[in-house]
Amino acid sequence: MSDQRIPVAVLGATGNVGQRFVQLLEDHPWFRVAELVASERSAGKTYREATDWRLGARMPESVAGLKVLDYHAELHSPVVFSGLPGEVAGEIEQRLAREGHAVLSNTSTHRMEPDVPLLIPEVNPGHVAAIEAQKANRGWKGYIATNPNCSTIHLVLALKPLQDAFGIEGVLVSTLQAVSGAGYPGVPSLDMIDNVVPYIGGEEEKMQSESQKLLGGYTAVGGFAPASFVLSAHCNRVPVRDGHTECVSIRLGGAPSPDDVIAAFEAFRGRPQELGLPSAPPQPVIVRREPNRPQPSFDRDDAKGMASIVGRVRECPLLGTKFVVLGHNTIRGAAGASILNAELFKVEDLLP
Repeated sequence: MSDQRIPVAVLGATGNVGQRFVQLLEDHPWFRVAELVASERSAGKTYREATDWRLGARMPESVAGLKVLDYHAELHSPVVFSGLPGEVAGEIEQRLAREGHAVLSNTSTHRMEPDVPLLIPEVNPGHVAAIEAQKANRGWKGYIATNPNCSTIHLVLALKPLQDAFGIEGVLVSTLQAVSGAGYPGVPSLDMIDNVVPYIGGEEEKMQSESQKLLGGYTAVGGFAPASFVLSAHCNRVPVRDGHTECVSIRLGGAPSPDDVIAAFEAFRGRPQELGLPSAPPQPVIVRREPNRPQPSFDRDDAKGMASIVGRVRECPLLGTKFVVLGHNTIRGAAGASILNAELFKVEDLLP
């Protein structure tokens, strides 16, 4: 019996995010991995030969024997998931979009361009309208759509219900980010053991600008308009394998109580939940009421790593409300986000 699922390609397939794409797409009801792309070091080898598999589960047998293609290969899959390094992503992703592919990118290269949608389907599904402007502006047959970086996704999933319920006037966030967010081999062990590194290059700027784009508006005439509130971020690398923790203080309209804030989190649903998309968590923001949760080792895999886990919702003497949010950085924070975007595009008839 033939496989009717949509064939997809994975760019940067041997890296951390590429491996997560491969893992999450195994047995996906709508998509199947048909092509794997990596650098010249891996091209021509089987995926098993080329890849130092670093995830807990075994490499899927369905892809282990596929030959790895190089960056310049002609691809036949209509949908392309990109986990490419930023230094090579720009030219490759643009070429594939020009040729007619739907490029769903986890790479930062195109996120802030004025005709490229930066998407979290629960937050701003209407921003997909930018795809038509992008194709018209650039003369492309396909398009590029992006997801935010790993820290921004989980922050914004928590901010969206509060923006809708109360309005946001200002946000201060301090992150404690897992070492897997730096890729492999990532941060040297002697820098991380018994240490916290209070700097992640470009991360604070990404959190600030990407959050504004995600929570702002889009019109065909005016393009993207950033959200009006101020956001300040402190980003730190900590010795945790997976799971970014973020401590948030926020000024909301109307001075809601902690119970009001919790109710807004728990009531929140978005377009993926309405559509029942395969990768969508039933509840995108999950509230833990214990005084010492969420914690990465206990909570990062809740909802298969696709939800943001919120806890310690309480009054803030400075801004009014504060809470902690945790999310899996390589699942919902990376590969899972691109896959959910592709699922939305399929239902909205936006795939080639």
